[in-house]
Amino acid sequence: MSSAVFILMINVSVAALLSITFLVIANYDKAFASARWICAAYAIGAVYYASEFLIAHFPASTAVATASYSALLVALAAYGVGIARKYDVRPPWRMLALLLVASILLNLYTQTLPRELILRNVLWQLPYAAIQAVSIWVLLHARRLGPLDRGLVGALGLSSIYFVVKPLVAVEAGGPGGTAGSYLDSVYALISQSTGIILAIAVALMTLAVYVGKMLSDATLKSETDTLSGLLNRRGFVDRADEILRTADRSGGPVTLILADIDHFKNVNDTYGHEAGDRVIQAFAGVMREVAGEEHAIGRIGGEEFAIVLSGTELSTARLIAEGARVAFSQSAVEGLADIEACTASFGVAQRHAGESYEQLLRCADIALYEAKNAGRDCVRTAPPVIRPNGNGDHAENRRMFRDKR
Repeated sequence: MSSAVFILMINVSVAALLSITFLVIANYDKAFASARWICAAYAIGAVYYASEFLIAHFPASTAVATASYSALLVALAAYGVGIARKYDVRPPWRMLALLLVASILLNLYTQTLPRELILRNVLWQLPYAAIQAVSIWVLLHARRLGPLDRGLVGALGLSSIYFVVKPLVAVEAGGPGGTAGSYLDSVYALISQSTGIILAIAVALMTLAVYVGKMLSDATLKSETDTLSGLLNRRGFVDRADEILRTADRSGGPVTLILADIDHFKNVNDTYGHEAGDRVIQAFAGVMREVAGEEHAIGRIGGEEFAIVLSGTELSTARLIAEGARVAFSQSAVEGLADIEACTASFGVAQRHAGESYEQLLRCADIALYEAKNAGRDCVRTAPPVIRPNGNGDHAENRRMFRDKR
């Protein structure tokens, strides 16, 4: 058994295992259905590697050679479709179809050329590089690319370049063999198969990293999201707030905090039931999301208590945003509540002083919220810049009185 044959057997096994791996990912969550195309790509790739043995046994068969060549083309195309699905880019069906048909026709002509001709090797490899480049094109048209995505672009780029330089490798290695049957006994076959599987594994690992990274990101998001409101929970909100404050420390920009509490929420639950209370929570979350926008951190940090951290926003602007939320919520209709029952909320707004922590900023907004409750609810109050509580005792007392005001 030659070394190239041994490597080829390993290639078949590796491609099959990678196909199974991506099938598992595809079945993990319906959000990863695109991995089915990647699974198909590596399954077809395994067929391609196995077909190299058939070429050795049927060296004069144009049909076997064309089928083997087409298998790798289809595998690369399937991978491109999977990547397009993964990144929500419309698959370039027409481009892939034209490349596939043109490549197969070109290959039929290429097989009539002498094996030692370098032009033959160039025409044999260029279609592979072209279809591999489609995946790169798809990635570059994705909305945002992170480090893992850029790493995948790099791996695909190396694979495409390798297809282009393979004819030169063939020349340096003494050619692809005098006949199709002697290919597996050539030094070029050993180099080609070894390098090919290394690059295929590199692309597969980067692709796998992209999927696993998305899994971890989704898991983190779920752990930081309040299921009822769809907003950040307390843990997620505090983490996001701390991140905004660190950014503000570097940039010197203003940061404000809006603290909001739904008025008489316990009475809503007691009178109309918890299902109606849940709808009130969802309605208020929708209002907060609408007035704040996606660029700011919004969270449900307690039963009926919500907060927004506004980066790059002065106190006066934050108050207007809070006032807009107050008016919008008071005018919203919630299913399950009597027509005469108006939902209202109270708001406290505070602007951060340089160097203040999230906890210190929260205390100031909490004081302002208490003032809003004390003023009759359904209003907005701001924390005076000169008032900055230093200890926890006053804050704890404010919270006790605040709970009484609910």
